[in-house]
Amino acid sequence: VHPMPAAVSDRTGDPRNDPDRAARDYAAELAALTSPEDHGPVPKFDVCLLGVGEEGHVASVFPSSPAVYETERSVVAVHNCPKPPPVRISLTLPAIRRASEVWLVTTGATKAAAVAMAIGGAGEVQLPAAGAVGRARTQWLLDRAAAGKLPRDLVPPLI
Repeated sequence: VHPMPAAVSDRTGDPRNDPDRAARDYAAELAALTSPEDHGPVPKFDVCLLGVGEEGHVASVFPSSPAVYETERSVVAVHNCPKPPPVRISLTLPAIRRASEVWLVTTGATKAAAVAMAIGGAGEVQLPAAGAVGRARTQWLLDRAAAGKLPRDLVPPLI
């Protein structure tokens, strides 16, 4: 487990509160943890556990946002985020895809359309959850409501 503090300082103007700098610093911290066999800017995570938003965002990568187009950096600053807080940092989809397994967890009927679109093959720009895939395995953990728009053959029977 790699700790990532939620906030460094609440003081406006504190250089440690600059999201672009925080993204660069966190990317450097991740890069320092890599080994030669990782072949990339972040370590190969065993598991990356993510929630999925109603519009299909994962981490802080939202549909059609600058973060969803990022292909080079492992961590980005997110400005004007549609969900609070408006400024944050996030792993990018390429960094998430370094995980051996990606587990996507969500509940509720309001997420059902996004789940069905992501599993059904939507593009990651439209639906970032569709691009959050593991190198070896991608696991969706859903309640019945979130699975409500999936084809019946993809939903296991009740036990």
